[in-house]
Amino acid sequence: MSKQSGRGGVAGLPEWDRCAVMGVVNVTPDSFSDGGRWFDTTAAVKHGLHLAAEGADLVDVGGESTRPGASRVDEAEELRRVVPVVRGLASEGLVVSVDTMRATVAAQALAAGAALVNDVSGGLADPDMVPVVADAGAPFVVMHWRGLLDGGNVKGVYDDVVREVVDELRARVDAVLAGGIAPDRVVVDPGLGFSKEADHDLALLAHLDRLHALGHPLLVAASRKRFLGRVLAGPHGSPPPARERDAATAAVSALAAHAGAWAVRVHEVRATADAVRVARAVEGARAGADAPSASTARPAGAAPGTPDARAARDPRGSRPAHAPRPPHTSDGAEGTR
Repeated sequence: MSKQSGRGGVAGLPEWDRCAVMGVVNVTPDSFSDGGRWFDTTAAVKHGLHLAAEGADLVDVGGESTRPGASRVDEAEELRRVVPVVRGLASEGLVVSVDTMRATVAAQALAAGAALVNDVSGGLADPDMVPVVADAGAPFVVMHWRGLLDGGNVKGVYDDVVREVVDELRARVDAVLAGGIAPDRVVVDPGLGFSKEADHDLALLAHLDRLHALGHPLLVAASRKRFLGRVLAGPHGSPPPARERDAATAAVSALAAHAGAWAVRVHEVRATADAVRVARAVEGARAGADAPSASTARPAGAAPGTPDARAARDPRGSRPAHAPRPPHTSDGAEGTR
């Protein structure tokens, strides 16, 4: 992992020399930006493979919308939606995350091949979640959460949003560690858009260094969220639809990568994959300026112009080993939470 960025690594997952890209595969009929386009298992697997081909390093599979006002699905339905998709993508060699607040869903997804549990409640919604993840030895995303968003953006009042989010995340991380999850398997997420207004989200993005002080890798999930619509609309305009916020999402991805985020979670992958690679190339150039001889270094025994020499200076890095073969593609549309 890059030492310059301080983004860190997560035990049990591959290491990337840059900010990783997590693609979203939501198997839901009511997510905020796709209206169920990947609700069918076959379509969801195909979409996940497409995201990997576009540059996603891992894919996040969820079967329950967490948008404000969304109704919870029952456990049996969430299992029906999620587990076959996780199994299908894992069997193709992808690194799969499961996006769930239920311990039973997490357990069955891990058994089906998921490598990471991404719980927007940080284990608060289901008291069995932390023990299940701890017993499995799986990495766990702890998001800042103040409760289900039934009826709107609840509990979104802060005196100092950065301080309060950091303090509340620290308390939750301590609880997760006390529950048996290993420190090197904990990822933190500031929960952009969850019980937060646009100015809160922007303040958190402006102070990612304060979140790094928690001592764990950082996941930033800004994709297509309401605060981006507010920024793009300006003071008097109307926010563009969620699926017209992908360029703004890529801009946040570049900023987050530059600030040392471990990963960014996005619906449309290609632009963000390009953005984080550019951020990594700039980081490498900065490191090269600190060590002038590095610009001429090449692997031992590699002559100038050989494939090894070219790879050594390619700022994009190679495609992850788990990426699917090119024939697996979809129509290029985006998924969403």
